[in-house]
Amino acid sequence: MTLFSLIILAIGLCMDSFAVSLTSGTLMQPFTTRRACKFALILAVFQGLMPVVGWLLGVGFRDLIESYDHWIALGLLLYLGGRMIIEALRNEEQECFDPCCTRTAMTMGLATSIDAMAVGISLTFLHVNIIESAIVIGITTFIFSMAGLYIGKKIGCYLKKGAEIIGGVILILIGVKICIEHLFFA
Repeated sequence: MTLFSLIILAIGLCMDSFAVSLTSGTLMQPFTTRRACKFALILAVFQGLMPVVGWLLGVGFRDLIESYDHWIALGLLLYLGGRMIIEALRNEEQECFDPCCTRTAMTMGLATSIDAMAVGISLTFLHVNIIESAIVIGITTFIFSMAGLYIGKKIGCYLKKGAEIIGGVILILIGVKICIEHLFFA
């Protein structure tokens, strides 16, 4: 996987965090750079660590299913991307909360990074450097979360649905790309 592909994957994965950050930016009172950094860092740590957890789980059975790995990656990313799109299209009300409360931020970090664990399993099949991947995913998530917080502060949560849809589409396209690469270029 090239660095460019990894960055695109990281952007797709962090769209849930970006969407949560948009909403949190509207709710964060008081809004300070320190509080925003704390919130974004928690999301980034979870998003960066969960692929490592998935990768560690996947290493144990990589050799058994290597000839089917591209189909597994496609299936996982189709599922995750589709789920993100479906969730974005639902009209669920957001609860009011203090996003900077450590427990709340950690819960959101975990919830938005579950998809990253599944992606970590698929990364096992691609023989990528998981540490590099985790760092790129974590940094990308931090940047997008900070941007989401500041955008949310300025314009509210109108972009939430669109951000999740874009993230879902990106994950699906990455799954298709992986499958095409393995079928035609491997």
